[in-house]
Amino acid sequence: MPGMSHARILIARHAPLARPGLAGRRDVPADCSDLAALDWLRGQLGADCVLTSPALRCRQTCAAMGMRAKVTPALWEQDFGAWETGPIPDLGPLPVADLAAHRPDGGESFDDMAARVQPVLQAAQGSVAIVAHAGTVRAALALVVGPDALSFAVAPLSLTILTRHSGIWAVEAVNRVAPP
Repeated sequence: MPGMSHARILIARHAPLARPGLAGRRDVPADCSDLAALDWLRGQLGADCVLTSPALRCRQTCAAMGMRAKVTPALWEQDFGAWETGPIPDLGPLPVADLAAHRPDGGESFDDMAARVQPVLQAAQGSVAIVAHAGTVRAALALVVGPDALSFAVAPLSLTILTRHSGIWAVEAVNRVAPP
């Protein structure tokens, strides 16, 4: 039965943005100058296959690690709509489930993004490396902890690992970074 066998998902967040800020769906470049961190991460990502978001910053990160990856559109970062070019409004105190369901004008909610990303993860077989976004990592973590995944920090060039045995997901590591 698909999705029921073993899988190990190694998710790397792309290199830092060349210009800090909220990128979302804007196709902005990465700063791939931290060669030691890129080398460390490449060493962690041994897998049967490698997938990447189509975002320039993810493709640049793969290239900087010398990795060939299958571009997978479902792995794009959350579309933050109007928040990507304007100020992010203060939504006030919201229960995490309400925050996960909130859809910015012209964008998608975290729940929308997770519904797009999670089928890729559910279909994975064996060991799969993914180079993508903080939102992609949180969508994966949501398989285990639900919308509370929004509370996880996800550093650039960090590694998060999830495993699946007989349809049950577990978190092996979150936000692992290269040693100093």
